[in-house]
Amino acid sequence: MPDMAMFDQLKKEFSGELYVDHTGLDEAMRTIYSTDASEYQERPMGVAIPQSTKDLQTLIRWAADHRKTLIPRAAGTSLAGQVVGNGMVVDISKHFSSILELNVDEKWVRVQPGVIRDDLNAYLKPFGLMYGPETSTSSRAMIGGMIGNNSCGLHSIVWGCTRDHLLEVKALLDDGSEVAFKKTNRDEWLRKSKLENSEGRIYQELGLLIGDVQNRNIIAAAYPHAAIHRRNTGYALDRLCEDMEKKQDLNIAALIAGSEGTLCIVTEAKLALINLPPTNKAVVAVHTQSINESLLVNLIALEHRCFASELVDDFILGFTEDHPEFSTKRSFVEGKPKAILMVEFFHEDAEALTNQCRDFVENLKSSGLGYAYPILLNDQTDQAWNLRKAGLGLLRNLPGDARPVNLIEDCAVTPQDLPSYIAEVEELLKSKNLQYSMYAHAGAGEIHVEPIINLKTPEGKQQFREVLQSTAALVKKYRGSLSGEHGDGRLRGEFIPYVLGEEAYGLIRDVKKIFDPSCLFNFGKVVDAPPMDSHLRNDAKPSAHPIPTYFDYGATGSLLHLTEKCSGSGDCRKTEVTGGTMCPSFMATRNEKDTTRARANVLRQYLTEPIDHTTADEEVKHIMDLCLSCKACIKECPTQVDVSKMKAEFMQAYHDKNGIPLRTRLIAGFSKQMHMASSIPRIYNAIAGNSTLRKWMNKSIGFHPDRSMPKLGDTTLRKWIKNRKGQSLSTDKKLYLFVDEFTNYIDVEKGKKMILLMERLGYQVHVIDHPDSARSQLSKGILKAAKAIANQQVNLFASLIKDDVPLVGIEPSAILGFRDEFPGLVDSSIQQHALALAKNVYLFEEWFMREADAGRIQKDSFTKNSKSIRIHGHCHQKALASMVSTKRALSFPEQYEARLIPSGCCGMAGSFGYEKEHYDISMKIGELVLFKKVRELNEEDILVASGTSCRHQILDGTGRKSYHPAEVLYDALV
Repeated sequence: MPDMAMFDQLKKEFSGELYVDHTGLDEAMRTIYSTDASEYQERPMGVAIPQSTKDLQTLIRWAADHRKTLIPRAAGTSLAGQVVGNGMVVDISKHFSSILELNVDEKWVRVQPGVIRDDLNAYLKPFGLMYGPETSTSSRAMIGGMIGNNSCGLHSIVWGCTRDHLLEVKALLDDGSEVAFKKTNRDEWLRKSKLENSEGRIYQELGLLIGDVQNRNIIAAAYPHAAIHRRNTGYALDRLCEDMEKKQDLNIAALIAGSEGTLCIVTEAKLALINLPPTNKAVVAVHTQSINESLLVNLIALEHRCFASELVDDFILGFTEDHPEFSTKRSFVEGKPKAILMVEFFHEDAEALTNQCRDFVENLKSSGLGYAYPILLNDQTDQAWNLRKAGLGLLRNLPGDARPVNLIEDCAVTPQDLPSYIAEVEELLKSKNLQYSMYAHAGAGEIHVEPIINLKTPEGKQQFREVLQSTAALVKKYRGSLSGEHGDGRLRGEFIPYVLGEEAYGLIRDVKKIFDPSCLFNFGKVVDAPPMDSHLRNDAKPSAHPIPTYFDYGATGSLLHLTEKCSGSGDCRKTEVTGGTMCPSFMATRNEKDTTRARANVLRQYLTEPIDHTTADEEVKHIMDLCLSCKACIKECPTQVDVSKMKAEFMQAYHDKNGIPLRTRLIAGFSKQMHMASSIPRIYNAIAGNSTLRKWMNKSIGFHPDRSMPKLGDTTLRKWIKNRKGQSLSTDKKLYLFVDEFTNYIDVEKGKKMILLMERLGYQVHVIDHPDSARSQLSKGILKAAKAIANQQVNLFASLIKDDVPLVGIEPSAILGFRDEFPGLVDSSIQQHALALAKNVYLFEEWFMREADAGRIQKDSFTKNSKSIRIHGHCHQKALASMVSTKRALSFPEQYEARLIPSGCCGMAGSFGYEKEHYDISMKIGELVLFKKVRELNEEDILVASGTSCRHQILDGTGRKSYHPAEVLYDALV
């Protein structure tokens, strides 16, 4: 237990969020912040989320008083354990996220360190400007982290690194004083060095260090080859020394870039901008038979003045073949290449661009390099880059305990030395019988080499050290950089003295003393790094605290292995500006605890560590609470970390211990409640339509009083079907309709129109008695009941459904359970039946386009009048199927124009948006994109949403009525 008296003063003066003790959520927060994308884990003493510079100054004073270290943390850039440690984590990502000033004429912008790179560029795009450096994590990488690591990215061979664009930083020093580091001439440097404060000390002592000719000679001889522009080993003394030798102005900001938060805390940055690149772009995807061949291609690519030259090997390409997100992006891949080198060119003139690509390809052919050279133009290039950028996450899809490790992935040499260097690295890894992958920045001389090592074994830990130790010797041999852009961190810091030599390392230590003599800032990084194989995640043996599970995890292995698939790559931290759906609650709160990776990490720790599980149960429940079970992580997370499944498993175990609350039972029993209400629909609807009565009913259940209640149909859909007469058609075109509980009671008219539409198109529509969809049970973690329902459904439908007699659903969340959960939830004895059934289960729109593509539905059945249709997609459909079929179906009538709204999650998510504690965040999620887009629609636009929850949320949030696709197509019949 920590000394809580130590935190008393801090709590009084600190206005942000602070997590410091060992009770409740505070322990869970430390668990979350003890893990990043590295292999390291050290439990921080606390987590501080400051709101202002004043809060940061309070933290600095507290750290100085108690001799503790502060660990600055942004997001999306750390791979080497920079933000793990036993100090106080200072998360600036939530509140330091403003774009402060833009000067279009001078091409610079001033930002706070929590601004996300892609969000910044979205802001700059209308001005014809952009910020050049781009990590593969640019959708969530923050400027503060990019400064800390001197991030470079895809086009660094042309656009440079963060250091090249860093004009000025405003920062807090070890005494809490504020300082601005910017370009300084000799006279100004001398003036500053006479100041009697911390800033003056820095200018005076740093000036003496780099002003010494002997020191400059040591640095020039020891530091990486000047031709390597990706160099981030130690502090950038070589940059300052080069400028001094050339008698140029000096900028200490260049030293702050790459310092990993060890010298000061950055509060603002002034960044140089560049013009947007030419609109015409092309990628030549050069297919090769070996890694070495691709690296020879790389040298020719550089001669042709390419903008990027990036490697993807066959190991990564193999993971994209069956991936739900990336399998559609590899249409350009021909055969089975050992590697593809993706070479990009830009040009203002389209013809000139084509000629440039052809010249490059002809050069390769004449040199006997490559066997296929597909050229992707403009928007097609996104396919290539999406595959390349996914490498970090995709590699974590390996089954078992052996995983790709961040170890030697950031070492850089000159492009000319790269073929020889990589050949030696391959020889090293093969000598240890290690699998490995290679990808990324060939043009910059930095290939991300990731060996596959099992760090849960003593042999694996030994290999972990030996591989880095041997590679460090190769880096030294080629005068390379131990770290290119990911930083040394906890991982490679130990080897800086070896690679650069003790004299140069002594100067690096001096820099740390000059800026931070009390070691307040991120101690143990860059200098005084502990051994690289200490504090590994798996040093402690798992305490094996399993919980009973109900899903079959197949090749993944277990629930624990599913949590361990999280690479920490932070795709779940992207915002609504970038787009996509994962993770809607994080997009609304910007709290790390609400990310996919936080939920995976806290559950992993819960399952493995010897902790008080009575307390931990509540912590994990709290962290899982804002998961909407939208399932976007299944598609948008590179490693498909399925948090909805994790949440359901945990909640069932929680219910087993604590019982099922009344509201949860009511929600899970939705069908039963609606069945009773359907006997008195007028009374129910009168209550739903009366504001006072509705609010009273909502409060009594635990729903928010402002949430409207959907009204019941005059009859149920099943009763309507049963009471119909003479509707049987004589036709071979048959299907079974899955009448879900939501359509049966609430969206009855939509179900009617779907049946009438199908019959008008010549289909026999069969409906049998079957249980509800189990969606309510699944969403509330009542898996025992869901499993029983799944078994019944499969036993009922398995013998009826086949390729020419499919099962078609109305509500996405209901019908897609047959594809997603049921095959892994049913008894093993019928699992193969569930898998076979899943292949013939369709959303209405999918079925419609299947029949249309087969020529069984004709355009002349529909009107030729024009309509404008705008579509909001259901989260489950976007994750488990596709919105393409919906867009195509609603564009089927000749004059219908259908477009997708890039709207993310609506925020309702079944019962989530009803619950009183979730109502506000539900509406906030809706306001991020969807509500704004709906309000922008014209009156004549028809708004379509397949999901019943989505339609309800849109109505509550905007007052606009939306329609099911079947309604629109029924109304379009002639």
